[in-house]
Amino acid sequence: MAGLADIGRSAVRNALERVGRGVSRVQERRPLAHDFLESEDAYLVVFDAPGVSREDVQVKFSSGTVEVRVDRFRDFYEGFEMRFPGRGLTLSGSATLPREASVAPQEATATITQAGTLRVEIPKDETSPDVTVAGTDDE
Repeated sequence: MAGLADIGRSAVRNALERVGRGVSRVQERRPLAHDFLESEDAYLVVFDAPGVSREDVQVKFSSGTVEVRVDRFRDFYEGFEMRFPGRGLTLSGSATLPREASVAPQEATATITQAGTLRVEIPKDETSPDVTVAGTDDE
């Protein structure tokens, strides 16, 4: 009877591992959730990035888009074995600024909070000239 119980436990363990790996793959394919905010001086993009440290994050600005990649690692806990590996380890996301945005990406800052968010602040470029709106006075 012990052999049958071992086979059952092994089957359950294998099923949980497969389901967990599937869940993590789905999480890795889905873009990171984010909020996009604007003030008079800057744009702020706040990404959900739980369980990351500064070394795990890459932030790039390309063609008006903030691109984020997070490479997380699983901690190992002595005396425990992995049953359900359900967290995605490589996560990414992006946020596109408005087309008319004039920014200074070289002055952008990225900060990871203890609450598990990544805050990317991109100052507006105040040196860009104002655009004069032309038109006729005819109505």
